[in-house]
Amino acid sequence: MNCILTNANVFVQGNFTKSNVFIADGMISEISSRAPQGECPVFDLDGCFLFPGFIDVHVHLREPGFFYKETIRTGTQAAARGGYTAVCSMPNLKPTPDCLENLEVQLKAIRENALIQVVPYGTITMGEMGETLAAYDELDPYVCAFSDDGRGVQQDEMMLAAMKQIKGFGKIVAAHCEDNSLLFGGYIHKGEYAEKHGHRGICSESEWKQIERDLTLVKETGVKYHVCHISTKESVALIRQAKKEGLDVTCETAPHYLTMNDSMLQEDGRFKMNPPIRSEEDRKALIEGLLDGTIDMIATDHAPHSAEEKGKGLEKSMMGVVGLETAFPVLYTELVKKGVLTLEQLIRLMHTNPRNRFGIGTPLEVGQPASLTVFDLNQEYTIDPEDFLTMGRATPFAGNTVCGACKMTMYQGNIVWESK
Repeated sequence: MNCILTNANVFVQGNFTKSNVFIADGMISEISSRAPQGECPVFDLDGCFLFPGFIDVHVHLREPGFFYKETIRTGTQAAARGGYTAVCSMPNLKPTPDCLENLEVQLKAIRENALIQVVPYGTITMGEMGETLAAYDELDPYVCAFSDDGRGVQQDEMMLAAMKQIKGFGKIVAAHCEDNSLLFGGYIHKGEYAEKHGHRGICSESEWKQIERDLTLVKETGVKYHVCHISTKESVALIRQAKKEGLDVTCETAPHYLTMNDSMLQEDGRFKMNPPIRSEEDRKALIEGLLDGTIDMIATDHAPHSAEEKGKGLEKSMMGVVGLETAFPVLYTELVKKGVLTLEQLIRLMHTNPRNRFGIGTPLEVGQPASLTVFDLNQEYTIDPEDFLTMGRATPFAGNTVCGACKMTMYQGNIVWESK
């Protein structure tokens, strides 16, 4: 596609500048203040903000195996609407991507149906069962990292063996950290809300104890290590110390952990996810982790389920909420507009840092594919799940008033989302 995007606040080399973006054959050919001279179609962005396409390293697209929850087509449509041009798809699928034969089912669906870049995870163990290592040699050329997301690897010896092998491929171990022996049937945070309403709680230790174990194994193996969806103050402290010691460690958290605490829970499945929304003390520690660089990136953990699966209250609904279409407006409204983060910091957390760590997506630079997104930061609206493009509807942000509407997303020069 050839076009010119004019009159935009463009994120260039870490800062915003009023510029025009010239696109030729799907590539960015020029970013400047030069006026268009009738070369091709012109889109006047009227002062909107133009960002590099966001990158989400933690998305459940549910295909293959769980088409009734989401498909690669619907999931990437939702991603494009949310400003994302690259996502990493989690491996708790059917079949699980634990060998090339199984992974090829997903790769075929991605080639045929994805609107943006989708890079799969391979599993750490066969079937995510924690008993036998996956076929890393077969998976290595096609995956962004290895993870048994949805389950923590329980056996120390198994995780050590996995780290040793994955280190040899130069890939990342992306760990869902959860010690099953500490769960005791819990399903929300073990805090004031759980105690007051008679719910079984998930203690913070179930997360941070496994991070603590893994960091010991990282010291021994030197593997690249990434912690998924951290939610506790202890997790932040452990990762902060690991970075001070020079370990090759990164981590992510999600919008709901940064903007909510367990006092905001309601008796509704749309507030149930794993790990759970925790205390205000934990939320503040996560914010501190963002500000001092302990937390490297924000991912959504977009995890759609059917209405039936999410309609059984806090106790019996399945874990997981959707987030691709709400992440940026929620974070912009709650963190940037309130002065917690700058807009530049938020873009680094949603694009630059995940790109540098996982090697997916493209920068907003001359000579690069035109994979970008445009937001009107002044447009205010109320989040209504019935308007979502994802098949999932469960979000704790339903009914929230936010600022920041995605007007256009372009992937490799093709418009994959444009608001009407």
